[in-house]
Amino acid sequence: MVGSGALRVMFVDILPNLLAPVLVLVLATLLVPAAIVFEATLSFLGLGVPPPTPTWGGMLSDSLGFYQVAWWFPLFPGLALLATTLAFNLLGDSVRDALDPAAGRAGGGGDR
Repeated sequence: MVGSGALRVMFVDILPNLLAPVLVLVLATLLVPAAIVFEATLSFLGLGVPPPTPTWGGMLSDSLGFYQVAWWFPLFPGLALLATTLAFNLLGDSVRDALDPAAGRAGGGGDR
């Protein structure tokens, strides 16, 4: 590193060491929706959080007896679960695309 310029040191020595924490961020944003859906599934089956604590899976499970009379009971917890998991997936995709913009164009599509 003696005699190297500041830009060379930054791009050759420092930047590659910063990629691992950034990749952990992308992985975390993609694993959060899976954890949320897993918890909701366990709560729906009655194996999750105990009943006084509200969860989306518990709300969906409790609303199954009323869906023919009040269709909105299962609709809103289901939409909240969908919106949250979709938001985390889109966040993870956008972080991944921001860190590697060339990967989105590697498909060779005809868009120009």
